[in-house]
Amino acid sequence: MLEGNADPLDAAVRSLARLIGSTPGPVRRARLQHGDLVVEVEWPEGPAGVAAAVPAPPLVEADAGLHYVCAPMVATLYLAPSPGADPFVSEGDQVVPGQQVAILEAMKMMIPVEADRAGEVVKVLVPNATPVEYGERLIALAVSEG
Repeated sequence: MLEGNADPLDAAVRSLARLIGSTPGPVRRARLQHGDLVVEVEWPEGPAGVAAAVPAPPLVEADAGLHYVCAPMVATLYLAPSPGADPFVSEGDQVVPGQQVAILEAMKMMIPVEADRAGEVVKVLVPNATPVEYGERLIALAVSEG
């Protein structure tokens, strides 16, 4: 759905970015068509024809009680909405489910990263403007009870 006088192609790209960001696993292929313009992207497959996925490392004793916000795709992580702006979250901040905590850039598309649990930001694990892999831990949360 278009917002205001938004460019239809821009709106379509943003919708595709949200769709890619909300998929539970790595995206293998994406196609966007607007009139005569077609953009198609295909990522390589992993071994044995299965799309590659990087599993989250197993929790260890030191991780007890922590939850991790992980990268939903391969992209570049930004911790603030624009250069020089305050970060979305800092260590010690309280977050709620659905709150934006970072943003990913992939192929000039910006995909918001949202907290999926309520809690306190214990540590931001990845520096700003850093390439990240699918499933990589980005932010550690101490999960709130109740």
